[in-house]
Amino acid sequence: MIRVVTQASRIALSLLLVTLSLALIADQAHGKEDLQSLPLQQLRTFADIFGRIKANYVEPVEDEVLLENAIRGMVSGLDPHSNYLDADDYKELQVGTKGEFGGLGIEVGMEDGFVKVISPIDDTPAQRAGVRSGDLIVRLDDTPVKGLSLNEAVALMRGKPGTSLELTIVRKGEEKPIKITVVRDIIRVVSIKTRLLDKRFAYLRISQFQANTTSDMLKSLDKLKSKIEGPLLGMVLDLRNNPGGVLNAAVSVSDAFLESGLIVYTEGRESDSQLRFEAAPDDVLDGAPIVVLVNEGSASASEIVAGALQDQNRAVIMGSRTFGKGSVQTIIPITDTAAVKLTTARYFTPSGRSIQAEGIEPDIELEELTLSKAEESQVKPIKESNLSGHLLNGEEPKPSETQGAEPVDENEELVKSDYQLGEALNLLKGLVILHGKKTAG
Repeated sequence: MIRVVTQASRIALSLLLVTLSLALIADQAHGKEDLQSLPLQQLRTFADIFGRIKANYVEPVEDEVLLENAIRGMVSGLDPHSNYLDADDYKELQVGTKGEFGGLGIEVGMEDGFVKVISPIDDTPAQRAGVRSGDLIVRLDDTPVKGLSLNEAVALMRGKPGTSLELTIVRKGEEKPIKITVVRDIIRVVSIKTRLLDKRFAYLRISQFQANTTSDMLKSLDKLKSKIEGPLLGMVLDLRNNPGGVLNAAVSVSDAFLESGLIVYTEGRESDSQLRFEAAPDDVLDGAPIVVLVNEGSASASEIVAGALQDQNRAVIMGSRTFGKGSVQTIIPITDTAAVKLTTARYFTPSGRSIQAEGIEPDIELEELTLSKAEESQVKPIKESNLSGHLLNGEEPKPSETQGAEPVDENEELVKSDYQLGEALNLLKGLVILHGKKTAG
C-alpha cells in the first residue's frame, strides 16, 4: 500500500511540475510575470487525481488518453458549441461544410445532458422520418444518451448507409416519449431551392449556409428572372429550420439584398474577434419587397440574415422566434491532426441586438398550422346582383361575369400545403399593391 501511494505521489508531483510550467508559459504570454494568478490548489488537485487514476484505476490507462479526456472536459464545459476535435472530428467538420457527409441529416446540440435537435436538414432521412426542431433525443437504439458527450452521441448516429437507428424522442406536447426509426444515408445538402409563386414572385429556400450558397443563389434567381417578363415583384426567403453554417455566406447573402449599411458585427476579447461587415451598393431585387420566414429551427447564420434585413427595414420577418445561437466559433489548430473549436465572440445585429439566447423576434408571429376547407353552406348569401330588377353599373359585363364563372383563388392550394408560405405570399402582394398606390400618388 505504501508503495502504491508513493508511486501515485511521484506521478502527481511530476505532472504538477509540468502543469505549472505550462501555466506559467500561458501567463507570461498574457503579460503576467508571477504565479499569483494561477489556481495552485486546483492544479495540485488535478495532478493528484491524475496520479491516483494512474495508480489505482482498475485497468491501466495511457497518459495520452487521460490528458485528452481532460482537454475534452475542459473545453466542452465552457458552452454547448466549444469542442476538442481529434483527427476524425476535424475531418468530419471540414467535410460537413462542403455539403456532403454521412448520417441521419440533423443539426444537433446538447441540453440538460440530452441531444437536442436544432433542425432536421431538408430532404434527409431524419426529416422524412418526422424528426422536428426542438426534439430531445433520450435514447439511441438501446443506448441512453444521458452521460454521453455530444461527439459520442453523434458517433452513434453515424453509420453505414442503409442501416437503421431507432430514436427515442421527448417532444413538447406529447405525453410520453415517441420512437422514430431513421435509415442512415449519405447526406448531400442542396442549400438552394427556388421556384416562382403566382408567376411574378420568387420563392427562395436556403436550407444551410455553405461556401457556395451565395453563388448558387444568384444563379437560381437569374434563372427565375429569365422565365418572366419584367422584374420580380417580390420574394419569400425561407430560412425555416436552417441551422446556420458559414459566416461569410450569411454576410454575402444579406449583402445581395442591401445597398448600404451594417450587416453584422462581432465582439470578443481578442482584436481578431472584433469584426464589422458592411453592405456593398447593389440589390439583386432592385428594392422589391421581401418576406423572410423563420422558426425555432432557424439558427446562427440564418439569424444573422434575418436580423440584418429586419434592422435595415429591408424585409418583413414572419414566423416564430428563432433559436438564439449568436456566438462565433473559431477553429484553432493545435497539432497537424487536432484542433479546438472555441467560442470567441458574439454576434450583434446592426442595431446592436445580441442574438445569443434571445433569437430574432418576428415582425409578424405566425403559427405553423394545417388548414382544411370548411363545408360549404347549402344556402348561398344573397348579393345585389341577385335581386330582381337590380341596377346595372353602366359598364359592359366582363366575360367571366357573363359566363357566371366564380373567381379562382390561386393561393388556395399553397395555403393548404404550407400555411405560412401562403400567408407570406399574401403579405407580399399587399406590399406590392401599397407600393404601387404610393408610386401612382
